[in-house]
Amino acid sequence: MRMFVPESSLFRDRVHAGQELAEALLHLASEQPLVLALPRGGVPVAFEVASLLKAPLDLVLVRKIGAPGNEELALGAVIDGADPQWVVNQALLQQINPPPSWFEEEMQRQLTELERRRQHYCGDRPAPSVAGRCVIVIDDGIATGATVRAALKGLRQAGPRRMVLATPVGPRDVIEVLQGEVDELICLAMPEPFIGVGRHYANFDQTSDEEVIDLLRRAEGLAANTAAD
Repeated sequence: MRMFVPESSLFRDRVHAGQELAEALLHLASEQPLVLALPRGGVPVAFEVASLLKAPLDLVLVRKIGAPGNEELALGAVIDGADPQWVVNQALLQQINPPPSWFEEEMQRQLTELERRRQHYCGDRPAPSVAGRCVIVIDDGIATGATVRAALKGLRQAGPRRMVLATPVGPRDVIEVLQGEVDELICLAMPEPFIGVGRHYANFDQTSDEEVIDLLRRAEGLAANTAAD
């Protein structure tokens, strides 16, 4: 785990954070990595990384499987991809003891929502395969780590050769836990006390769906140009 930016520094915005993160990840360019962003805020950050590393950019979409009657209580999560994966909190599932077949039905419902969201963001382009590849997972910041942890576990089941988690900012205790989920973790700043991701940005405006779609299209064009060179 490496930290690069002094804790007193602010990122101007997600573009600036992405540029800083890209420099810290430059040693992975020769691995021909696949850059996967957690939408929406992770996409502008990941775009800068993919551009500098001349790597393809795509999304990793995660949907929580909430307990019956309490959707905020996560029993598991579904992660999209060429071969969708899911993770389950078995202890909590046994404790809640939902009706037979409920989990499978809810998982299928969330998979349908993931497909809808992928279609919205990526059109007809299928989710990439991560098997045997170096994969860099990027978000604009980590707070509790619950979503990114589910994404990492799901991606790990899909068989990447090397998995890297990269983020501009996160709390030290969460980052240290997540370090055990990946082959390499890069976090640019771990402020203490950690109050929130947005506090470390001068501009933390919400990323729109339109911006996500535009950046993915631009990344696809850059990747096509790189392949043609």
